Amino acid sequence: MSHRTTIQRFGRTVRLYAPLYLSNECVSICTYCGFSAGNSVTRRTLSVEQVAAEGVELKRRGFRHILLVAGEHARIVSKDYLVDCVKCLAPLMPSISLEVQVWDTATYRRLVEAGCDGLTVFQETYNVETYGAVHRKGKKRNYAWRLGAPDRGAEAGMRKLTIGTLLGLHSDWREDAIALAAHARALMRRWWRCEVTVALPRLRPAAGGFTPEDPVGDREFVQLLCALRITFPDIGINLSTRESPVLRDALLRLGVTTMSAGSHTEPGGYASDSDAEPQFEIADSRSPAEVAAVLRASGYEPVWKDWVRC
Repeated sequence: MSHRTTIQRFGRTVRLYAPLYLSNECVSICTYCGFSAGNSVTRRTLSVEQVAAEGVELKRRGFRHILLVAGEHARIVSKDYLVDCVKCLAPLMPSISLEVQVWDTATYRRLVEAGCDGLTVFQETYNVETYGAVHRKGKKRNYAWRLGAPDRGAEAGMRKLTIGTLLGLHSDWREDAIALAAHARALMRRWWRCEVTVALPRLRPAAGGFTPEDPVGDREFVQLLCALRITFPDIGINLSTRESPVLRDALLRLGVTTMSAGSHTEPGGYASDSDAEPQFEIADSRSPAEVAAVLRASGYEPVWKDWVRC
């Protein structure tokens, strides 16, 4: 049913995107994250010129949708820095999304005016007690401020909203799944002009050595993906390179509409090698061309671009 619903609504298409990490500097302490301030890792922040070079290389590889990612360091990864990064990439990339620390409406409006059109905010877990236990220091400890970020982004003019829960962080994954669905439904009702997408990241090995007590298995993962697709026929479902090639290829037919490919989770890594610490280990290291070839062989069309600002 999930497969049929997806084909009916989206056809045999999957949009491809790449994450571009700007910085792994962070002042927050989050027990599960490789960028956590308490981890002794090599840190790096790209200059705006280096960001532009990375964008040129990603465009050469075929991408027209990119996601800018950074740790939480408001002085180094400042509002002005993010605006400058978006401005330098806007002539190259029709669609630019952000996954950085959360900001107020006015800042999101500046980023939209610079050329940003998408906002990704993972609540990580919707359970307030677990949220407080894993976020030990920094502005990210403010649960309500983070929860309201997609609304502030939509109010500022973001056309794409992506939310997610980090599966395995809270002991009851079904509780987080139901909360994620409720959040998605609320956003779809309030901001009906926006494209709402859900992401289902599972914890991966990272600096700090955090190990989930209750990891979510493949069977449960598939159950959740299908349940979300059947409940929300119009919602986007994103699958990252956290998952293995075999699983990603199998999940393709069950409801996925967006996939990353050829990802680097450290600052840089596309235009030139980077010695900075990655946020987590990826499981699917295939090139964008290889992922696109698998899509075509499965009867799907890899979509590199589906949006242009007019």
